[in-house]
Amino acid sequence: MKQDFYLPDIGEGIVECELVEWLVEEGDRVVEDQAICDVMTDKALVQIPAMHGGIISRLYVAKGKMARVHAPLFEMEVAGDADAEPTPEIAEPVSMREAVSEPETRPDPVERTPERAARKSAAAPAPAKGKAVASPAVRRLAREQSLDLSQIPGSGDKGRIYKEDIATYLAERKQEQAASTPPVEPEQGDAGTGQHSEPLTGIAAAMARQMTASLTIPQFTLCDELELGELLRLKHRLTPIFAEQNIKLTLLPFFIKALSLALHEFPLLNSRLNPEATAVTRLPDHHVGVAVDTDAGLLVPVLRYCQRRSVLEIAIELARLTGAARAGSLTPAELQGATISLSNIGALGGVVSSPIVSPPQVAIAALGRGQRLPRFNDAGEVVARELMMVCWSADHRLIDGATLARFNRCWYRYLEQPERMLVQLS
Repeated sequence: MKQDFYLPDIGEGIVECELVEWLVEEGDRVVEDQAICDVMTDKALVQIPAMHGGIISRLYVAKGKMARVHAPLFEMEVAGDADAEPTPEIAEPVSMREAVSEPETRPDPVERTPERAARKSAAAPAPAKGKAVASPAVRRLAREQSLDLSQIPGSGDKGRIYKEDIATYLAERKQEQAASTPPVEPEQGDAGTGQHSEPLTGIAAAMARQMTASLTIPQFTLCDELELGELLRLKHRLTPIFAEQNIKLTLLPFFIKALSLALHEFPLLNSRLNPEATAVTRLPDHHVGVAVDTDAGLLVPVLRYCQRRSVLEIAIELARLTGAARAGSLTPAELQGATISLSNIGALGGVVSSPIVSPPQVAIAALGRGQRLPRFNDAGEVVARELMMVCWSADHRLIDGATLARFNRCWYRYLEQPERMLVQLS
C-alpha cells in the first residue's frame, strides 16, 4: 500500500526548512533507515531516513524549496503488513562541516592540479545515465551553480564527482563561452561582469530574519572599561587545575558565572517583554547564549542553568558546545532558549562593538579585546592596567540607562574582585 511520510518536528520553533537534496528518486527501492533527503534548518543539516523499506512513489517537495513541518514530504509504497506510521523519526544531524567540506577519501592531490584535472576531464568517458555519485556538499555546490551533475565527468572512483571536477567543468565552460562570444563593452552605468544573485538560506537566512525582527526594538548601547588584573592573576593560578580536567581555561567561564550572579541582583535583565509591551515575565533560570564564529557562520549555543553551575562546570560545557559548534554537530535544542547573550568580538581583534539585541532577549554584551594600557592610579601616577572595553545593548522599552549602568557595575565588581564570586558560590 502507499503511505505518505511527513517532515517531523525538528526542534522548538522550527516550522519549515529548506530541502537541500533528495538522495533518492521516484521509483527507487529503499531499505529501512536509508537516508531519503537532506534538509537544512536555520542552524543544522539534518538527514531524514526511511521508517520502512519500500519503493518511493512520489516526492512532494522540489529541492531548493521549503518543506513544512507535519506536511507530506514523500510517498512510499510499503508492504501491506508493514506497520507504517506517517511521521518518520529524525536522524542525528549531519555535521555542518561535512556539509561544507569534502570527504577525506579524495584523489591524490597531484591529480587535482588544473593541468591533470583538464587531461582527466578530456579523457573521461561521457557521464553515465542515472544518479551521479557525489557528496551532499558537492550536490549543494552544483545546485547553487545550476549545474546538472549527470553532465559533469567525475575524477573519483566509479565516477565520483568532487568540487575540483565542478571547478574544472565551469572553467572549461567559461572558456568555451568566451571563445564563441565576442567581447561586449559595458554601457555607461553598467556594473560590469561578475555580478550574480543567490537566495539566502540556512544560517544567513536565519540571521537576516532575526536582525530584521530586532528593528522593532528601540535599543541603546552602554560601554565601559573593565579592569582585568585580578581576574587574570586568578586565571593564571587556576589554569593547571583546569588542565587536569583537559580544559583550556579562558576568561569566558568567569564572565558567564559573574553574569549569572549579577542577574540574581538585577532579574529584570533576565526577563521577557510580551509583544504588546504590556507585561514582563521574569525568568528564573539563567541560560546564557555565547556567540561562536564557525566556518558555517555565526552560531550561538546556549549554556543552560548557569546559576547552578560552578566555573569548572561552565568551562567544561563551554568547551563542549564550542567544539560542537565548530564541528557543525549542535542540535537545534542547543541553539535555542537563551535568556541573555555574550559576544566575544575581542577574540577576533575588535575593541568596541555595538551588539544588537536578539528578541525575545532584552540585553546582550560584546566583549572587546584585552589591552595593556596606561592609566592614573589614586596617587596620580601612571601605571599599566589590563583593560577590556565591554559594550551592552538593551531593549529600551524595558531597560533604562541607569538600570543597565548599575547592573554592569555589579557584574564588574564580581570580575574586578573575583573573591566576591567565591563568597556567593554555594
